[in-house]
Amino acid sequence: MSILTIFSDTQPTKAETFRDYPVIKEHLAAIDVEFERWNASSVLAADADQASILAAYQKSIDKLNQRYNFQSVDVVSLTTAHPDHQALRQKFLSEHIHEDFEVRFFIDGKGLFFLHVNNKVYAVLCEAGDLISVPNQTPHWFDMGEHPDFKCIRLFTVADGWVAEFTGSGISDNFPNFDQYLAQYA
Repeated sequence: MSILTIFSDTQPTKAETFRDYPVIKEHLAAIDVEFERWNASSVLAADADQASILAAYQKSIDKLNQRYNFQSVDVVSLTTAHPDHQALRQKFLSEHIHEDFEVRFFIDGKGLFFLHVNNKVYAVLCEAGDLISVPNQTPHWFDMGEHPDFKCIRLFTVADGWVAEFTGSGISDNFPNFDQYLAQYA
């Protein structure tokens, strides 16, 4: 189940939590974050390759691409079997921004986005079927947990793909990590 928790950016122990998809979508739309649910056009095998995955979601990708003209689309998968999973996790844990907006669609597993907007922190637990689009220049961070297990479609409007500019803020240290969040809010 997708979950949205809205914190004050100075009081991470006080929060409102929402589990109803239309309510989550409405709160995120108010800060220009797109949140959608996609369905595959066919059943995918657990070991489906990138071409099969993209083909299964091509209709949804094409619809989004008409609005944004993506330059690249790929599939990324990460589990604890990856030898660098801890280093990859650390890469995303600090608050950062992008020139491009960040678009992720979760095929399998889950991940936790934190968006720092208007003196609030929006924690969005995304699971299989969820698409989130974080506007460019929006301070945010992402946590996949100690034991990552997810597969996502990534869509980019710039040829360089994922390029972050770190804010230098330590705000992410004040909020629950992925595993703490699941224990408290899921």
